[in-house]
Amino acid sequence: MNKPDFDDIYMELAVNLAKRSHCIKRHVGAVLTKDTRIISIGYNGPPAGTHNCDDEWPEAGCPRDSKGGCSLAIHAEQNALLYAVKNKTEVQGATLYVTLAPCLACARIIFTMGVTKVVYLNSYAEYKGIGSDEGVDFLEKFGVETIRYAGNLDNVTHMI
Repeated sequence: MNKPDFDDIYMELAVNLAKRSHCIKRHVGAVLTKDTRIISIGYNGPPAGTHNCDDEWPEAGCPRDSKGGCSLAIHAEQNALLYAVKNKTEVQGATLYVTLAPCLACARIIFTMGVTKVVYLNSYAEYKGIGSDEGVDFLEKFGVETIRYAGNLDNVTHMI
C-alpha cells in the first residue's frame, strides 16, 4: 500500500474543512501543523455565537463592510491561528495548509505568529481577479516558505 504524503493528507483535510464554511461567497479551510502533527484547524465564517451567513442571509450572504468585504467573516487561517492561541498551543515554526492563498491581512498575521511555511491550493489573485497574490508576495519577501500545492488529492482517502 502506498502511503500518502503528509502534504496530501493535510490539504485533503483543509478541502474537507472548507465544506463546513457558512460563507455564501467562498468556502476556505485551513490546517495548522507542527512536526507532522495537526495543532489546529479552521474554516472561514462568522465568529462563534453570531449569525451563520447561509442561515441568516441565504441569498446574498452577510452584509458588506465599507470595503465591500464580508462584515462578519473570519478567514480560515485566522480561525486556525486563533484557536491554537486560545488553547495555548505554540505556533512558532508551524506549517499552514490552506485552500486559498492568504490575503495580505492574513499574511501579516501568519508572519507575525511565526508560521514558517504556507502551502496553498488556489490563488487568491485568480479568485479576486487581481494582478498578484499579495499575501504570498509578502510572505516570500519576509522569508516564509510559500508553496502552491501540486500534489494528489484523489487517492488520499481510499483504503485498501
